[in-house]
Amino acid sequence: MNDSPLPLGKLRIDFLEKILPTNLDPSVVVGPKVGEDATVIDFGSTYLVITTDPITFATDEIGWYVVCVNSNDLATMGATPKWLQVTILLPENKTTEKLVRDIMDQITKACQHFNISLCGGHTEVTYGLDRPIVIGQMLGEVAKDKLIISSSAQEGDDLILTKGLGIEATSIIARERESDLLKNFSPERVTQARKYLTDPGISVLKEASIAINTGGVHAMHDPTEGGVSTAIHELAHAANVGAMIWEDKLLISDITKSLCQEFGIDPLGAISSGALLIAADHDKSDQILLALAEQEIPSTIIGQLLNPEDGIQLKRKDGQNQQLPIFETDEITKIF
Repeated sequence: MNDSPLPLGKLRIDFLEKILPTNLDPSVVVGPKVGEDATVIDFGSTYLVITTDPITFATDEIGWYVVCVNSNDLATMGATPKWLQVTILLPENKTTEKLVRDIMDQITKACQHFNISLCGGHTEVTYGLDRPIVIGQMLGEVAKDKLIISSSAQEGDDLILTKGLGIEATSIIARERESDLLKNFSPERVTQARKYLTDPGISVLKEASIAINTGGVHAMHDPTEGGVSTAIHELAHAANVGAMIWEDKLLISDITKSLCQEFGIDPLGAISSGALLIAADHDKSDQILLALAEQEIPSTIIGQLLNPEDGIQLKRKDGQNQQLPIFETDEITKIF
């Protein structure tokens, strides 16, 4: 057993697989598995879909983040997010009633916006923290014939990316390092980056619904820690497929590119809630792109899923192929 300290971020895929339980109750339809965004439980006439996610990087508007990030996990599986519980852990000697009220107001407003009921949770001031940590547990439902899982992605599928790389990272950088950015960027530019939280926004509920209703969707995945690159690895791992990703097709805004360059961040590995990966039937991809465009949601085909023996490759702009990197530590940690 290796006793070396683990790096920041998600656990390695190979290590995580070794510790996940396999002896599950028969009612568990989708259990813990790399690349699946939530668990699924047979709830009688429907499936109950459950996820949990913490907010560990952002502090400003942390309540909005926790609602969006958790509801995204359910949307990628075709479910409607309905019920939320939160655990709020607050730093000792820094927590005021105003801070607690602000976080609760953020959560409440986000739940109202997405028609989600805040059902309960736990709040405390905790020893050893230097900032608030908020953990959400989101529950929702999906009809049994509408469930979408990552492992259903298929060889030959087109891989669609919506909105682009580093949306959440852009908002976090602008909110957590605003004073530093103002030395080299205009106030208007920084304000624009801060607004990435809601415009283009870190929620994918709308685009997931559009893609599902258009048809041809085999799988969807929500890129969070480790960015789009790591999310592609997770999706491919779940479905046992390979992938070829085209670098020149990857969507990224100028402002995201500029902010990432400022801190030496690779956008491929930067936290990217707000983007959505869609594995779709080749014959339906153009219809999905058109339906998204009609709602002014940018999207493009960034690659294709292949035989697993082909590996997971990135075709660079110079035409050379390399292995698509996987980021065990999210690039956003470079700002802290």
